[in-house]
Amino acid sequence: MQRTSELRVWIEGTIVAAIAMVLSFIPTNVGSSFSISLGMIPITLYALRRGTKAGFFSAFIWGLLHFPLAQVYYLMPAQVIIEYILAFGFAGFAGMYSSKLKQSIREKEYMKSGRIIIYASFLGTLMRYFWHFIAGVLFWGSFALWGMNPWLFSFVMNGLSGLATAIVTSVVLMLLLKINPTLFLSENRVQMSQHDKQI
Repeated sequence: MQRTSELRVWIEGTIVAAIAMVLSFIPTNVGSSFSISLGMIPITLYALRRGTKAGFFSAFIWGLLHFPLAQVYYLMPAQVIIEYILAFGFAGFAGMYSSKLKQSIREKEYMKSGRIIIYASFLGTLMRYFWHFIAGVLFWGSFALWGMNPWLFSFVMNGLSGLATAIVTSVVLMLLLKINPTLFLSENRVQMSQHDKQI
């Protein structure tokens, strides 16, 4: 029974990753350096629902799905590892707020729940875009527009993309919280993260 429940969590994470990938095809780009990553919405929801470990797994699968779908911008192996393995995987850190959110929802403290969702959305996005920022400095600096310093250009472009992504993710998830708070509660007791052990 335990293994069946765990398998269900992993399957759910894979499905969420596929949904995130589908959302990634919705055009949100402005130019070549700014975009809103809509895939962060289901990934953050799943991480809050299942915890950090499961969130990392689902986000990691999302990153891997870019390869067979030919959505990888390739310069060199190190750049690909940073931007499609590390960066996407780290989005799962939004799950660090999983326990607190579940507790606040069960206690019907929805104002507090909304704040936690905002914190989680910004944390997951920050963790992901930190690696995009590093890649921007190390590998994309020669493509910086207007002759800008690579550090400044990467900070501005990844910062704006990350901020917009975090805001959109927060807004959508807070709407889902208002519509159906139980979306953030797992239906079984299988825990995929140390942060969820007390639930």
